[in-house]
Amino acid sequence: MASAVPDMILEAEGSADMPIEHSEAIPIDPPKRRTKLLQGLQRISSSPSLAQLGRKRASSNPYGGRGTLSCVSLTSASSPRQFDNSYSSQSSGAGYSTAPTSVPTTPGLDTPFFDGSDNRFPNRRVEFGTFTPPCSSPTSALPADMRPLSSRGISPFPAHSAIPEIVEDYFSRPVRRVNFDFWGEMPHEIKLSIFAHLKPKELVRVSIVNKSFHKTCFDGQLWTCFDASEFYKDIPAESLAKIIISAGPFIKDLNLRGCVQVEHYKRAEVVVKACRNLINATLEGCRNFQRSTLHSLLKTNERLAHLNLTGLTAVTNGSCKIIASSCPSLETFNVSWCTHMDARGIRTVINGCPKLKDLRAGEVRGFGNIELAEDIFETNKLEKLVLSGCIDLNDEALRTMLAGREPEIDILTGVPIVPVRKLRHLDISRCTHVTSIGVKTLAHLVPELEGLQLSGCTALTDNALSEVLATTPRLTHLDLEELTELTNNLLSEHLAKAPCALGLEHLSISYCENLGDTGMLPVIKACTNLRSVDMDNTKISDLVLAEAASMVRARSSRTTCARSRPRVGLKLVVFDAQNVTWTGIREVLSRNSEIKKPSGAQAGPTYPTEIIELKCFYGWQQTVFEHTKRVLRGDLPAAGRLERKWAEYMMANEEAGAGGAGIRRRRRRAREAQMLHADEEEGGVGMGGIGRRRRARSNGCTIM
Repeated sequence: MASAVPDMILEAEGSADMPIEHSEAIPIDPPKRRTKLLQGLQRISSSPSLAQLGRKRASSNPYGGRGTLSCVSLTSASSPRQFDNSYSSQSSGAGYSTAPTSVPTTPGLDTPFFDGSDNRFPNRRVEFGTFTPPCSSPTSALPADMRPLSSRGISPFPAHSAIPEIVEDYFSRPVRRVNFDFWGEMPHEIKLSIFAHLKPKELVRVSIVNKSFHKTCFDGQLWTCFDASEFYKDIPAESLAKIIISAGPFIKDLNLRGCVQVEHYKRAEVVVKACRNLINATLEGCRNFQRSTLHSLLKTNERLAHLNLTGLTAVTNGSCKIIASSCPSLETFNVSWCTHMDARGIRTVINGCPKLKDLRAGEVRGFGNIELAEDIFETNKLEKLVLSGCIDLNDEALRTMLAGREPEIDILTGVPIVPVRKLRHLDISRCTHVTSIGVKTLAHLVPELEGLQLSGCTALTDNALSEVLATTPRLTHLDLEELTELTNNLLSEHLAKAPCALGLEHLSISYCENLGDTGMLPVIKACTNLRSVDMDNTKISDLVLAEAASMVRARSSRTTCARSRPRVGLKLVVFDAQNVTWTGIREVLSRNSEIKKPSGAQAGPTYPTEIIELKCFYGWQQTVFEHTKRVLRGDLPAAGRLERKWAEYMMANEEAGAGGAGIRRRRRRAREAQMLHADEEEGGVGMGGIGRRRRARSNGCTIM
């Protein structure tokens, strides 16, 4: 705007004694050539030539007539037609202004214009003493007290207004803040909630964006659970130490399993000094952890509830004494494969930590100590006891743990009269000095037992387990691996008929060379909730695989949705089982990819929801794996084609060797299978005669 006040208005102020002509508004006809005049008026309003030259405007009427044209408003209260937008007139040299107050880009003007047919135009009366400088936005024809807020922020409502709290219209003009720092003005709690969705590795990467991000990423509240086992290989040791130092007071769960960066004594000392509020600590695999550093960590964290020191050479009986005196809230203690300590340290922890429920001391020496066994019996707090590989454990120590020393015996049942144990999981695998006498003590004393691992206790027989299976109704995991003295009678007569049969989920009979179809078929039929069965190096045949496929098919529902993807419901391990052939494997594969056609009132074909995952002979494993992959992704037709082609390939191989070694091989395998079956039926020694020439079986002479 070249001049705030036009020269003609200044002249009008100077000649106040000049008479001013007033005229009433005269109605006019609707415009005919409004566009042409409007463009001309806009050119006049946008030309600053008069103001720049300092030339005074003529005070006479340029149109020659009684009335003058008001470029501010062409409407009046007496006009019969109302318009949406109007101009307001201001005082000039003759009492009226000839310049419009709107910029050329004012949209939607619906006002009359001059077409030369009439020289009388409506004019607005202007009171003396009122003056409004020109502005870039159109002013309203409303009274002053009803006009909206101006661009200068003046409230449109007087003090006596009925609604003084309404200052401005929210939609009148946009509110824009200059240099608004969105991230800087965000509350810190919201920043932490956003970064909480990032993984530790991602937090380290984001921290290099700027200083604000760096400060937020290393806030200790984001690192209350510090599990370095997932990313310790991807970040340098300095960054790892910096994270622990920054988040040390906030860390409650610390997992440094396999973290080689902190094995240096200086970094380990930094970690220990920073972490003083630990509840869960896992230092498994940190073999170079210094003894003094470990003791400092144990002394400064009195709230420790779960401690895993597996494989640490720094753990000694002295470390156990510090734990017993400094960590009274300890519930889980794992010192498996700590070679520099023995059962005396375990006894100190049991007596000093009354809340201890989970004790894992695999391959720790000295568990033949009767005093330690008696302390375990007296506390009766342990729910999980892992003593795998403790070769010093014997029958007497095991009986003392379960029934105490010299308990009172019930004369009718022969059961010790003692409180039942709270054990839920017991692992005494590879304890070679434990026999059937010690294992029989479990009967009637561990009714809450859910997991029992006896693998490697080669001296166990059917007599040791029959009564235990009958008195553990909640048993879900049973490991009988490498128990060569077990027979099919234990499986068919005791396990299949035990109270735990319906709840059994995991069974391992690997390397039990005397077990075969006679024992496993009743187990597969009775234990319908099985999730995994290990039967490698046994005498089972294709019959067990077919029965397992039928059991899974019967217990699982089928769906009519072709896009549904099945899940693995049962895992079978049958490699190195010499009686398992490709026909049994094919039976499982065909059941996995079976599509039932509609029959009767059935709406459409049905698809399986559970399948069997097989681990079999290595020459077939690649085909089995590919077939399972196709089934899991829902491509059943492709899986079916693969199964049929594989069957054709196997039959072609057999036919190719039918005239030579192939027929002899099949006859030999059939003869061996028949002899194995006869051994099972007669209670023979099993594989004793396989591979050697055997006497013909005949009923001719019983003496010879």
